[in-house]
Amino acid sequence: MGFAESEVGIRVRQVGEMIARSAEKVRRDPHSVQLVAVCKTVEVTRIRLALEAGVNSLGENRVQEGQAKRPELKGYAFQYHLIGPLQRNKVNKALDVFDWVETVDSIELARKLDVACRNQAKILPILVQVKLAEEPTKAGLVEPQLLDFLQEISEFRGLSIRGLMTVPPFFDAPEDARPYFRQLRLLAERVKARNIPNVEMKELSMGMSHDFHVAIEEGATIVRIGTAIFGTRPSIDRG
Repeated sequence: MGFAESEVGIRVRQVGEMIARSAEKVRRDPHSVQLVAVCKTVEVTRIRLALEAGVNSLGENRVQEGQAKRPELKGYAFQYHLIGPLQRNKVNKALDVFDWVETVDSIELARKLDVACRNQAKILPILVQVKLAEEPTKAGLVEPQLLDFLQEISEFRGLSIRGLMTVPPFFDAPEDARPYFRQLRLLAERVKARNIPNVEMKELSMGMSHDFHVAIEEGATIVRIGTAIFGTRPSIDRG
């Protein structure tokens, strides 16, 4: 059963308070952590309530769902993140809808995004998705591929490479995800030390509703939170 509409704003405030406590615990500025409210399968009326409660970034898993919702959210200022897989044949549609793509994980996709962006005279902020565990259902580059990948796409002037994103295995105990969050942070530090032109490591997108407090303690700058704001949604991935 979902939350009543009036509860969405309360949940947004509660999540904001939890983000602040987690950041302050490790002496970080709470404003250094961006909340992306994951709105897959959530109706527009409830998304509006989240935006009115102060959410300024939304995350969507599917291009088609973003296409349907964005026109209905006119009048609201927010950044729209694609946090699900992007098929190369949907690149142009994605660019019409999303402000960020967090799931770039192949040269072919990066190249197609770059060409489309340059044709539209725009620069797209992206994150590179990293796969830190052997899970057949998860996408992303494995660690040994990352530096060569970043070196190659650093020449793509239609893309602004802002950092890394990961989806660790799901654990009932959030603390069990800590090694994966730490691994991504250390990996970003190693990339940063290489000083690759056009490659920034300012953003680490990691942590969802059940474990975002641990991710923040390990350096997350973007947390992707759906269930804690919009309630449990049947037959979808945890968010």
